[in-house]
Amino acid sequence: MTNVKPIAENKPRQPKPSWLRVKAPVSPAYHETKGLMRDLKLHTVCEEAACPNIGECWAQKHATMMILGDICTRACAFCNVKTGKPGAVDAEEPAHVAEAVRSLGLKHVVLTSVDRDDLDDGGAHHWVAVVKAVRAANPDTTIEILTPDFRKKLGCVDLVAESRPDVFNHNLETVPRLYRKIRPSARYYTSLRLLERVKEIVPAMFTKSGIMVGLGETKEEVLQVMDDMRAANVDFLTIGQYLQPTTRHAAVERFVEPAEFAEYERIARAKGFLMVSATPLTRSSYHADADFARLREAREKSLARS
Repeated sequence: MTNVKPIAENKPRQPKPSWLRVKAPVSPAYHETKGLMRDLKLHTVCEEAACPNIGECWAQKHATMMILGDICTRACAFCNVKTGKPGAVDAEEPAHVAEAVRSLGLKHVVLTSVDRDDLDDGGAHHWVAVVKAVRAANPDTTIEILTPDFRKKLGCVDLVAESRPDVFNHNLETVPRLYRKIRPSARYYTSLRLLERVKEIVPAMFTKSGIMVGLGETKEEVLQVMDDMRAANVDFLTIGQYLQPTTRHAAVERFVEPAEFAEYERIARAKGFLMVSATPLTRSSYHADADFARLREAREKSLARS
């Protein structure tokens, strides 16, 4: 039995502006990708989080697989993933994920998971098994992981970082002031410390984090989050528009204009991020393959200058 989200505002969803409207997924490749996920009994954050880019990404056979089940132990006010008591961890999942990566022909894969506060290790050992399985079956594929915070799970961040993915992503999601409303089971500085810790363990690893805008944050708060990320040596920043999944989730306070996203990108690059993706439709895994190539190129140029 799953629980509903803690937001009970029942506010109607605002109509989306023209720059946020996307085409319905209808391509044959979209249906092939969906069929493969079902055949291998895999979940995707594309579906569970109602991502607006699913039609475009799946048409290119780019799916972001979500491991450790499809039920989260937390109830964040922005997230459409089901909340409740998760089932047992699927021991065959690492092999299935590796097979999906091979079948899709992915050169760069993004993997994420639900929060598993019910597990002693938060799912860290399973994360390691998935990364190892993907790498063994797809040695030329680069791996990007988007993990939960492993809050109060000592040593688990270290364990996952030591599996050596190519990119370690953990999203801050919003500004500190809004955590109690938007991300009540998480702590801003815990997430920030996770990103800092990854760099301490594997200094050469790319780190990445993202936030949503349109939740009531101010520009000054967004710029402070950028500074906090840079202090933690985060390489890659994503900023996207928050979209309200249902009337029981946090409401959209405003739709941020594309020009404001462009300004955030300009400022973030000036602050030293190697890569920035800031658009209304930006999501953690959106165009991640192309972004990773540019991220690696940016680092090479940075090293050459130094």
